[in-house]
Amino acid sequence: MELFEMPNQLDNKKKHVQKVAKFEKTNIVNMQLAAGEEISEHDADADVLIIVNSGRVEFTVEGTVAEVSTGVMMRMTPKEKHSLKAIEDSNFLVIQIKQ
Repeated sequence: MELFEMPNQLDNKKKHVQKVAKFEKTNIVNMQLAAGEEISEHDADADVLIIVNSGRVEFTVEGTVAEVSTGVMMRMTPKEKHSLKAIEDSNFLVIQIKQ
């Protein structure tokens, strides 16, 4: 068993990105964005899962807009172009799984 700490860092700055863990084919990143903060369009060479711990994040994936919040998990396939914007101060996990 391993425990990974992901303390709230938004009190000190607007954006916080921290690699939490890396396994053979999986990367787990904790992202914390202040309300209104955006990340421009990009893609990943892996399947991506988004799990929001707090807040609300608007993703635009291949032109389709979806809001992700607690209780909702999003999956993107490799190379899907996406951008995102925090609607509220948000804390979420980005899990990248390579095939």
